[in-house]
Amino acid sequence: MWLAGLIVTAGLVYYFESADSSSPAPGPSRRSAVVGEPVVATPAVRQKAKAERRRETNASLIKEWKPRLGFQNPDERPDPATVDPRLRMDLLAKVQTVEAGAPGRNLFTFGAAPAPVKATPPAPPVIHVTDAHPPATAPPGPPQPPPAPTAPPMTFKYYGYKVSKSDGHKAAFLLDGDDILIAGENDTFKRRYRVVRIGISSITIEDTQFKSTQTLPLLEAAAG
Repeated sequence: MWLAGLIVTAGLVYYFESADSSSPAPGPSRRSAVVGEPVVATPAVRQKAKAERRRETNASLIKEWKPRLGFQNPDERPDPATVDPRLRMDLLAKVQTVEAGAPGRNLFTFGAAPAPVKATPPAPPVIHVTDAHPPATAPPGPPQPPPAPTAPPMTFKYYGYKVSKSDGHKAAFLLDGDDILIAGENDTFKRRYRVVRIGISSITIEDTQFKSTQTLPLLEAAAG
């Protein structure tokens, strides 16, 4: 009887413990499942959620950045046997001898930096003052008459003369191209030319159309 009572007691204890473990424990998660019930977030909960989000962001950034070490393609790797380990001092000396241009400076020489260029101030604008009332111009005068025509130059050549013994009348010899002309004083030839005076070294002829006179030298006198 004592053994049977102990077995019954153990069965009851096992039954109540299994019932307590299978029933959901009351807590904040069960209350939050109720529709329409507000969730109250305390400052500690908000701080914890912010730290969790920062941790997740840092973790994602670390995962995205992947530094590349070496060459991805094995064919691009240089052959160590072809690399020249010597330090080419001759090439370094050649670079040092190159003179820098005016705008720059020698990278291998330490010195003071060039002085800054002072900007030239812009010139003041020129303001042109125009007169609102320009001076009145004088009206044009009457048209001027055309200039009087001038006589064309004479092309005759005076090459000699003769004097009559009977009356002392002079006659001049003129060349008009290949034609020989003989005319005395006050004689008219070519219907427009009149001999005014026959001299020893020149002859004066009047152009009756233009009322002008011209003096032609004697050919011998001109040649002398």
